[in-house]
Amino acid sequence: MIEWEMSTKDIQVAKFITCDRCKRRYSYEDDMLDIQEFHRIRFIAGYASAFDDGDEISCDLCSKCLRELVWDYCRIVNEEG
Repeated sequence: MIEWEMSTKDIQVAKFITCDRCKRRYSYEDDMLDIQEFHRIRFIAGYASAFDDGDEISCDLCSKCLRELVWDYCRIVNEEG
């Protein structure tokens, strides 16, 4: 989840992002390298999906949590040869 604040120019600026799995809260001011590796999953579920039809699904995951959840199913595709 991204927490926004209004800037002095009346535009929204991201201030914090929280991993929806581990609940660690990252600051855009202090944790920029970690935040660059965050992953947002967002889609609208369709008919016959594992989710309810029409539900909007959103999830923000830090790279550590994403790896723990999907590493066993991943392929490294940038191998030479």
